[in-house]
Amino acid sequence: MRGRGGGYSVGVNQSTFVVSTVNVNGLRAAAKKDPGFVSWLSATEADVVCVQETRAEASQLPQEVVAPQGWHVVLVPAQAKGRAGVAVYSRVEPDAVRVGFGEAEFEGSGRYVEVDLGAVTVASLYLPSGEVGTPRQEEKERFMEAFLPYLVRRRKEVEGQGRDLVVCGDWNIAHTEADLKNWRGNRKSAGFLPQEREWLGRVLDGAGYVDVVRALYPDQEGPYSWWSYRGRAFDNDTGWRIDYQMCTPGLAVRAESARVERAAEHGARWSDHAPVTVRYRA
Repeated sequence: MRGRGGGYSVGVNQSTFVVSTVNVNGLRAAAKKDPGFVSWLSATEADVVCVQETRAEASQLPQEVVAPQGWHVVLVPAQAKGRAGVAVYSRVEPDAVRVGFGEAEFEGSGRYVEVDLGAVTVASLYLPSGEVGTPRQEEKERFMEAFLPYLVRRRKEVEGQGRDLVVCGDWNIAHTEADLKNWRGNRKSAGFLPQEREWLGRVLDGAGYVDVVRALYPDQEGPYSWWSYRGRAFDNDTGWRIDYQMCTPGLAVRAESARVERAAEHGARWSDHAPVTVRYRA
């Protein structure tokens, strides 16, 4: 909701609001860990939490996950069992909920949901990861081709209403060399292909969205948000920055700070991703 002076109020704090996004790599597994998703959610300062790769239906989740005290939960599973799935947790009840982005192929894929919270629309996105030379990469490219026009259209719609939009989630693309540690060895890998990076550039330079973390910290390598479970990737911080909060400009200028909530040690991880949390001025 618009506050005095044109600000926003989507949570309990009237001076700022905090948005967090995290790929949980299976919500059931993340909830069973201690520390895990449940303890993190109970301690977070976020007013809105976007979740990806839930891989679960509501009936498969415990009460403290599907209906935690103090939260409104929108859970969007994929029709394909055990795949994808997105969710939004918010401190206040959404004014409206929209699932999908109008592309028939992906309507039941559990990859996109957005909620209206007063003057801001918050979306949770799980873009396909892809795999070079396989149908998975072809699926990813079809998704990108359909999703970019939607982003262009939605920006025009929300700004025409005097509102803003933030698309949070696992975009599964590292945009620049500063966004992954081993960029030289991944130039032919899904997630860092030239056409994927160019597409993400079109989201930013063409569609006019702002990568909030990079805008706040333009000269920093990373901060990475995903590390493979293989080897010592986490311990060596050999990661990828693929989890983003992409904002319309009117909201981006309100971003005060951002951080990746990286676990203190390997054993404390409850996902191969870490939450990316941004504080916005109301």
